[in-house]
Amino acid sequence: MSVLDLFHLTKKTAIVTGGSRGVGAQIAEALAEAGANIVICSRDQSACRQMANKLKTYKVETLGLACDVTNPENVEEVVKKTVASFKTIDILVNNSGATWAAPVEEMPVSAWEKVMNVNVKGTFLMSQAVGKVMISQRCGKIINIASIAGFGGTPSFMQTIGYNTSKGAIITFTKDLAVKWGQYNIHVNAIAPGFFPTKMSQALMEKAENMILNRTPLNRLGNETDLKGAAVFLASHASDYVTGDILTVDGGAHAL
Repeated sequence: MSVLDLFHLTKKTAIVTGGSRGVGAQIAEALAEAGANIVICSRDQSACRQMANKLKTYKVETLGLACDVTNPENVEEVVKKTVASFKTIDILVNNSGATWAAPVEEMPVSAWEKVMNVNVKGTFLMSQAVGKVMISQRCGKIINIASIAGFGGTPSFMQTIGYNTSKGAIITFTKDLAVKWGQYNIHVNAIAPGFFPTKMSQALMEKAENMILNRTPLNRLGNETDLKGAAVFLASHASDYVTGDILTVDGGAHAL
């Protein structure tokens, strides 16, 4: 096996939550380019089907499914349909996310609960359901999407305490699950992106892009390919001795 063969995902099956746009779409495309069959799921089934059809250009099989990741029945249905179609689930990317911008003293409890439910509960439910399949297979790769916002306190222009807290929880969840499921040859890692221009981050970019760039050693935002290599690495045999890790992709911002 050559070193490049370590990154091939041919005949593998990946579920990417929230994979119809933004960071999720970039990761789904990367896995498809590497040869994996892709299941895209989110609450917007039309967008999922559209993305799934786009990925067929890579000569892989795809599904676009509706799923609210906070709903256990929805999650179980996605897992059931994936196994029925592809027999295995080799890769799970927990990307679905939500945010809410408000000063701490003004943030509604309902907003806090929404962010925590999607970002933390959703990651737990998907990991639990897919994990049962991976345990029976005695192998699997789980990639959680964290954020550099989860490493600690954030600048004052980031009034997103619910989001930041949820991503800190994802970092701990990743490490603990890696310890618990290593015995089953299940690798659990996370990617912590820095600032990428997405629909979710649009308002923040409009307000604070110059401040963000000043805090980023590479002096640019993330682009449409910056997460692809990280995702394929963590999904493939290239990372077979890596688990419980948080791979930071932020242009060096965390080093300041």
